[in-house]
Amino acid sequence: MITRAFRMKLKPGNVEEYHRRHDNLWPDLADALRAAGIYDYSIFLDEETLHLFGVLKLHPDHQIDDLPKHPVMQRWWDYMADLMEVEADNRPKQLALKSVFYFE
Repeated sequence: MITRAFRMKLKPGNVEEYHRRHDNLWPDLADALRAAGIYDYSIFLDEETLHLFGVLKLHPDHQIDDLPKHPVMQRWWDYMADLMEVEADNRPKQLALKSVFYFE
């Protein structure tokens, strides 16, 4: 099992809309995430700072590095770009987080 964690940031006033859009995740995006080897994926919100913390698990044979090329992933980024801090191609600005503790 491979675990990755990262931080993103919402723009002010977008918490409810971010929630709504994820509650209605597109089925073809869910399929693409699964096909890339992602499972057990959660995003947490720090309401004070508007930082989002993503944690996901990957199957050993994952292809997560191919996701940015997938058309549905690009459409999702375009759809979400008005709500969060993004790069020039609309992918969310992400900061990888280093694991410092694990309890099983």
